[in-house]
Amino acid sequence: MPVRPKKPEEIESMRVAGRLAASVLEMIGDHVGPGVSTGDLDRRCHEFIVNDLASRPAPLNYSNAPGQPPFPKSICTSVNHVVCHGIPNDRKVLRNGDVLNIDITVIKDGWHGDTSKMFFVGEPSVLARRLVRVTQECLYKGIEQVRPGAFLGDIGAAIQRHAETHRFSVVREFGGHGIGQIFHDEPLVLHYGQRGTGVRLEPGMTFTIEPMINAGKRNVKLLPDRWTVVTKDHRLSAQWEHTILVTDDGVEVLTRRAEETALAPAAA
Repeated sequence: MPVRPKKPEEIESMRVAGRLAASVLEMIGDHVGPGVSTGDLDRRCHEFIVNDLASRPAPLNYSNAPGQPPFPKSICTSVNHVVCHGIPNDRKVLRNGDVLNIDITVIKDGWHGDTSKMFFVGEPSVLARRLVRVTQECLYKGIEQVRPGAFLGDIGAAIQRHAETHRFSVVREFGGHGIGQIFHDEPLVLHYGQRGTGVRLEPGMTFTIEPMINAGKRNVKLLPDRWTVVTKDHRLSAQWEHTILVTDDGVEVLTRRAEETALAPAAA
């Protein structure tokens, strides 16, 4: 299916949704710590999205596969060996040394902003700190490939090369995706592959880059809840995500947070 670039007014709506999604991650960081449940983090994010941002949390009651139950919460919380789509609950209490991914998707006026960030709970292990750092570097190296005329394969090749150089593995069952008024749209953005392959990028395209990198082998398993994905070897996993826009001369990160001084700011 051809990928339709966004019109200028649609891009502005994406900028708004992206800024709001980033603000949720900026808000919730102060509430992450030992003794806090992932259920509590979900409630805080839900209230902030609905009441403060006058928006909707896209994951709540979302389903995109036949027979898959609706996702029951407003954010995804993936702890330690959970690769993605972890379901918040009050029984899952964070402990010192945990690593946590919080995945946020906000809908504002029908447009989606999708982003995630890794958090340390207390003092992480040396391995956890290195995995989280390298995974964020993978995201940034993928973003650096984005420009008109480049290929989606350029993004995946850069991410795979960096992860494997550090003796980590890339999850292959999940990837980034087109995004706009549809949560998960074309194209599929693989986090591995070969340069010069896949869709050629054009100005106005919007999609996510969200590498999932494992400390051990790349193999994953879906739990019986039909959502939670874990590493088969129970080794740590990490993920970072941004929604990006292909511009006339490069890339704009629509979900950039204020702390990310290495990334060019989104348009005002």
